[in-house]
Amino acid sequence: MKRYEVYRNIRKQAMIFGLSLPLFALLMIAVIASLLVIIFSFSFTVVISVFVLNAVLYICLLRFSANSQLFQVAPVFPKIISAKKSSLLDYEQD
Repeated sequence: MKRYEVYRNIRKQAMIFGLSLPLFALLMIAVIASLLVIIFSFSFTVVISVFVLNAVLYICLLRFSANSQLFQVAPVFPKIISAKKSSLLDYEQD
């Protein structure tokens, strides 16, 4: 009998097919666009190339979601944590 793991990190981030929700939405937009291309194309090479491009996009998005910390621009935590109100006024004398 096959055993399935329970996905317990749902509060951390929801995942569909190994992708986060924004990346999954991007993949679905690409799939819908490729279906439109397939419907209106009459070439077999276009149909095959669309399937290949969707597979490559899925693999790239999986790699991107696995290594997303490499592309993080802003720091996660601030350098200084203080309860003091920040103000641009300077009360010291020169």
